Amino acid sequence: MQAPQFLHNLLTSSLPAIHAKRHAKIADARLDHLHKLTRQIVNENQVICAESLAVKNMVKNRSLAKAISDVGWGELVRQFDYKAAWAGRQLVQIDRGYPSSKRCHGCGFAVESLPLNVRIWDCPDCGTQGIDRDVNAARNILQAGTALLAGAES
Repeated sequence: MQAPQFLHNLLTSSLPAIHAKRHAKIADARLDHLHKLTRQIVNENQVICAESLAVKNMVKNRSLAKAISDVGWGELVRQFDYKAAWAGRQLVQIDRGYPSSKRCHGCGFAVESLPLNVRIWDCPDCGTQGIDRDVNAARNILQAGTALLAGAES
């Protein structure tokens, strides 16, 4: 038995609209969260240090593309840039070639290669164990940003 034509038309015509509304709602929620997060960070800090990442190149990696796009890294840095300027704060961007994940925050030793699947590593130079890749990168970006800022002020 075939469904009545009006029911078929109703279902097929309204589904794309419902789908588009869901996507718009999710996009609005993400943008709202980014605005709130960047405003809070700018209000609480005089200096914001960030790594200048090549987001367009990173999206070319098929295994990371969706996660990178969902986070909205480019939009995050764009908002930091204009909100920091409005608030009289400084945004310091570290060169993308800086080995923030590979450099030990304790001694400065940089390992030659550190695959993305290695999340925790031990420094062979100073013996620091259990270095979390992301926390280590954040510490190194902060150190490099404050050093750049100190060099610019002197």
